[in-house]
Amino acid sequence: MYMRKKSDFILRLCLVVGDALALILSFAMAYFIRVHVDPRPYEFEAQLLEFTVTIILLVPIMLVILAALGLYKKSIFLGKARLPERARLVLAAILSVAALIVYDFFTGENIFPVRIMALTAMVLCFVFLLSERIVVRMVIRQIFRSEYGAKRVIIIGNNKNTEYLADYIAATPESGYRLAGVVANQKYIPCDLKTHQYSSLKEALKKARADVIFQTDERSTEYVYKQAVLRHLLYYFVPSENALSTNLGELELVGSTPAMLVMVTPLSGGYAIAKRMFDIVFSLVAIIIAAIPMMITWVILKCSDPKHSPIYAGERLTQYGKIFKCYKFRSMKFEYSGMPPEVAFAKMGKPELTEKYYYEGRLYLENDPRITRFGRFIRKTSIDELPQLFNILKGDISLIGPRALPPQELKDYGERRSIILSVKSGLTGFAQVLGRRDISFEERRVLDIYYVKNWSLMLDLQIFFKTIAIVIKREGAK
Repeated sequence: MYMRKKSDFILRLCLVVGDALALILSFAMAYFIRVHVDPRPYEFEAQLLEFTVTIILLVPIMLVILAALGLYKKSIFLGKARLPERARLVLAAILSVAALIVYDFFTGENIFPVRIMALTAMVLCFVFLLSERIVVRMVIRQIFRSEYGAKRVIIIGNNKNTEYLADYIAATPESGYRLAGVVANQKYIPCDLKTHQYSSLKEALKKARADVIFQTDERSTEYVYKQAVLRHLLYYFVPSENALSTNLGELELVGSTPAMLVMVTPLSGGYAIAKRMFDIVFSLVAIIIAAIPMMITWVILKCSDPKHSPIYAGERLTQYGKIFKCYKFRSMKFEYSGMPPEVAFAKMGKPELTEKYYYEGRLYLENDPRITRFGRFIRKTSIDELPQLFNILKGDISLIGPRALPPQELKDYGERRSIILSVKSGLTGFAQVLGRRDISFEERRVLDIYYVKNWSLMLDLQIFFKTIAIVIKREGAK
């Protein structure tokens, strides 16, 4: 099921990698043609390897151009009409070469010493991108036909669009959808698909193992959407003519039926890929920079307690409720590790500390007796969090996101837990930079939900730089 939920992300990631390779190959081929095929004299100092390295460093700019033109939208890439994609690819090739010409002008690197080379690169960009996308599309559709990664769909609503969508999804496996159930009157279900009928959404959700809900009418939309959010399912609403004039979400054509994807968070699609790429680069660089402090910390902890591991790996929840091992340097005495605070305080004969710990929902205790002297130091300096860089590199969490929840705290979030778990948990986040331990549990919960619903690149940048300032000044660390 996790694979099906991630299929759109993997699809876009394959496209990004394929486009990057196609762009590099097109410029390298333009160089080769000009230098080794064209007999006319030229003045070109850079060797092929040097030229290719320059292009590789500039590929992210070109990928941003492709994303801005909508070339990573599923409706463009997998849609039946090919003209919209090809027109965008022509424009992308022109703008990519133009961007390099502008870069060349300001840096004087002489990327295109002759104009014919820029024109050749432009043509090759279009040809290679088009060819690569044809191959990727064929592979993706073949994978979807085998049902690997295809999303299981429940359609709900007494509407003629129910019949059309059911027919289309059943007859078009390469669309990436599989019909799992239909909640509608008999007359809106095709004759050969009546075995997919369920009497209620509750029954369908229980038995159909769905990934997506399509709603084709406007009855009980709030209830249906709520059920989708609670189960981390995608929710599409097939809008009326009036609703089409509003901007409720991302519009996708399923066959010829417009369906509006109503998202819990803006953090999806290309944004999710960009965020993951940043996480990988950041974690690799940070691990290299922090290697010596981490080794020193590991040695100190091992020498102070040779019998136990310096790393504490506690269970935490991340996107879609997935449980992972969250790495931290051990700052707590081993006999209290992984133990609920009230149990630990009772074990040491100080049950009265439980009330102080939970006072006003802050989940904090000054001079907590469970924490070692060195543990207080690494917590105050945030060194205890450094092993989580490996969690970021693995993809368990992101650099920025809601706090990673212990499974036992999930019940405290009520129905809002599904909103928080719709994105990856983070090493740092909105709640941490606005108060860390100085705000209550309820306030942190509200801030986490705000982050998920209002995510933006600018918000992430603000949290990132605020985190750096807090760590340097040691504000809020306890």
